[in-house]
Amino acid sequence: MASTINDRKPRHVALTTDEDWRPDWRVQLIPGYKVHRVAEPVPPALIPQMPVIIAALTAVGVDVIGLDDYEAEDIIASLIPKVEGPVEIWSGDRDLFSQVRDKDVVVLYPEKAGLAVIDEAEVKKRYGIPGTAYSDFAILRGDPSDGLPGVAGVGPKKAADLVKKYKSVQGMLDAGIFGPADAAYLANAQKVVPPRADLKLPMPKGRRARYPAEPEVVEEIAKRYGVGSSLERLTTALKGLTKS
Repeated sequence: MASTINDRKPRHVALTTDEDWRPDWRVQLIPGYKVHRVAEPVPPALIPQMPVIIAALTAVGVDVIGLDDYEAEDIIASLIPKVEGPVEIWSGDRDLFSQVRDKDVVVLYPEKAGLAVIDEAEVKKRYGIPGTAYSDFAILRGDPSDGLPGVAGVGPKKAADLVKKYKSVQGMLDAGIFGPADAAYLANAQKVVPPRADLKLPMPKGRRARYPAEPEVVEEIAKRYGVGSSLERLTTALKGLTKS
């Protein structure tokens, strides 16, 4: 995080959390949603670390925001309209490509070569669609990483062609181009795949008057867990946040 802050020089920094990485309301609509991940065991050592990580970030001065029954992508999409100025989303979740808006919102997507800046031009280059249509594209093509089956016989090229012709999945449903089974999947997927952007959330605190925000807590966590150098790097990076 510290290196990315130093490289990108943001005005504010916030972290969003998956309070529920597989919300029941999404599973009710698409039972296979992320079902393959249920079988993936969480490393036992990781579970007790998460509250410590969140406490450390909060004490240093990073806003940590989550909401019961929702994923981090929903928090991000709901915060974007509340934020003044450009937004950079640092995430490996391609669903957030749907939030790209030149010149207001880009995604910093981790790849082997580093962070790729995903803007409208990059979405079009990769998929042949505008960023606003990424959710429709993913619904049609399917996404194994999220357990989305897609529509049989619809690959990336056909999905892009359909999006360009009908503008959205709803446009395809209105045109009646799919049979009943596919139409039912598409109707449900429209409610599952796009990040929710209508959640009522408090505004992040934003830039703090000082970093670390809670020095005594930072010192205690640093000593107890031996993470002093990491917290010091993050603190230094936050002190350099752009003020204007």
